[in-house]
Amino acid sequence: MRKIFLFLLSLFFLAAPSLHAQGKTGVAVLGKNKGAVSSIQVNGKVLVDARATAKKLGGSVEVFSAAKQIKIAFPGMYAILSAPLKEAIINGNTVKLTTEVVASGGKIYVPVSFFTFSQIEKALDRQITFENNTIIVEKNYNLAFVKKEQKADYDHLVFSRKGEISFSSEQPNKHTIKVLFPNTVLKRNVTQRLKDDFVRSFSLLQKGKNVELKVILAKQAKVWNLAEEKGSLVLSVSAQALPMVPAELPTMSADQDAEELDLNPSRLTPSVMSEVNSGQSGTSTPVLKPTVQPVMKDATPVLKGPKKMRIVIDPGHGGKDPGAVRRRSAKEKDMNLTVAKHLYDYLKKQGFEVKLTRDDDSFVTLAGRSKIANEYKADLFVSIHTNAAKRTAAHGFEVYFRSDKATDKEAAEVAAFENEALQYEETHYNFVDMLLQSLAKNEYMNESSKVAGHVRNYVYKEPGIGIAVSQNNSIRQANFYVLKGVQSPAILVEMGYISSPKDRLRLNNKSSQKKMAIGIGKGILSYAKAEGWIKK
Repeated sequence: MRKIFLFLLSLFFLAAPSLHAQGKTGVAVLGKNKGAVSSIQVNGKVLVDARATAKKLGGSVEVFSAAKQIKIAFPGMYAILSAPLKEAIINGNTVKLTTEVVASGGKIYVPVSFFTFSQIEKALDRQITFENNTIIVEKNYNLAFVKKEQKADYDHLVFSRKGEISFSSEQPNKHTIKVLFPNTVLKRNVTQRLKDDFVRSFSLLQKGKNVELKVILAKQAKVWNLAEEKGSLVLSVSAQALPMVPAELPTMSADQDAEELDLNPSRLTPSVMSEVNSGQSGTSTPVLKPTVQPVMKDATPVLKGPKKMRIVIDPGHGGKDPGAVRRRSAKEKDMNLTVAKHLYDYLKKQGFEVKLTRDDDSFVTLAGRSKIANEYKADLFVSIHTNAAKRTAAHGFEVYFRSDKATDKEAAEVAAFENEALQYEETHYNFVDMLLQSLAKNEYMNESSKVAGHVRNYVYKEPGIGIAVSQNNSIRQANFYVLKGVQSPAILVEMGYISSPKDRLRLNNKSSQKKMAIGIGKGILSYAKAEGWIKK
C-alpha cells in the first residue's frame, strides 16, 4: 500500500502544473547588473516573472489577476500574455511562444525568449540576448570587439559587424594606426594593453556618431592589414608577411554574442579587401543607414464647434455580470440600466446625439463598451455604476475620472471591484483594442476632471435624490479599465452604495432614479455650455 501511495504521489508531482523548479535569472543593462528576477523551468524552458522583468527593462505593467493576464508596454508597442496560452498578442498580432504562460504563486511567468523578441528590441532601441541565465541588454550596436589573437609571428584584433559598415584608415606615424567608422554604434568602449611584439595597446571608442579605433604598434611591427570579411573586420599586424584573415566568419545575429564567433587560424584564406602599410585608406560597401523608429503621436484633441456633441452612456455590468448584489431585489446591473435610460431621454431632449452601450439586460465586454464609444466618435463617455463596500456605513455619490494612480486606498478598491468584470470575458483578447489606447498619454484627463466637477455640482443641487454628495472628496481618480480605451473625455459615476441600507433604498426608488439621471444630465449640459458646445 505504501509503495502505491508513493507512486501516486510521484505522479501528482509530475503532473501538477503549478509545481516548478524555482530559481533566479539575472538582468544586465548596458553592462550594469540590475539584479535578478524570479524564474521557473518548465519542460527545460526558462520562464521569468513577467512583471519584475519588464520593470527592470523600463516597461510599464498591468496585471489582471482574475483573468490571469498581464499587459506589458514599451514605447510604441504593447503585449498581452495570458495563462495558460502558448501565444502573445503584440501590437494586435498573435505571436507564438516557445511554451505556455504560467500563473503561479501570484505571479505570471512568461518564456524568457519573449523578452528577446524583435518588437521589444525595436521599442527599446536595444539588442537583447539571453546567455548564462542572464538577460543582457545592449545598445543597438553594429560594431563590437570580439577577441585578440597573439601568435609568435602576428597579432590579430577581431571585430564583429552587423550590416554594412564603411571605414577609412591611416597611419599618421610609424607607431600609430587610426581607423574611423562613420555613423557606427559601438557595443562597448574597449581599451587594452597587449604589450606584445606587434601591438602594444589599442582603444576602440564611441565618439559622437562615429567610432574610432586607435592602435599603438610595438617596435617589431612593420606591416599591417585591415580586412573585411563576412561578418567581421580583422586587423593583422606582423613583422613581414601578413597572415591571411578568416574567409567565412558568420555575421553576428541579434541573439549571438561576439564571443561565439569561431576563429580558426587553419581556415584562413586571402582577404577580398585589405589596406596595407602607412598612408593608405579605403572604403568598404556603403554605410548602414540608421533605422528610424516610429514616434507615437498624441491622439487628436477633442473637437469643439457647431456640430452636435455625441455622448455614449454606458450602463455598467449586465447579463451574466450582475455587478454588486444585495438581496435578490437589488442588483447593480438593473439600477444602472434604469438610470442610464432616463439619462438618455434627458440628453436627447437637450439636443445631444446619444447612444447606449446596452439597452437591455445583455453582457457587453469592457472592450466592447469602449469600442462602441470610439466607433460612434463620442465626444463624451459616461459609465453609470453603483458602489459597494464591506462597511455598511460607507455611503454617498462619487464621480471618477481615469488616472494611473488612485486618489486613495478607497478609490483603488472601487476600481478593483469594477475591474473584476474581466472575469466574465469569454476570450482573453476582447479588450486588446482598449488596452492599445492606454499606451498613449491620456490628454483627455483634464477635460474628464472638468466633466466630473460639473456632474458632481448638479447632482448635489438636484433635490429629491436623497443620496449624500460630499463637496470635499466626491470627485476622485482611479484606474478603471472601461475608461482607458475611450478616445474622449470619460467619467465613471458611482451613484451610491448598494451596501448602504439608506442609499440602497433610494437607488431602488423610481423617483430618485429619475432625479439622479436629471442631475447627471444637467451637469453634462453645464459642461457643454462652458466648453462652447452649446451657445449660452
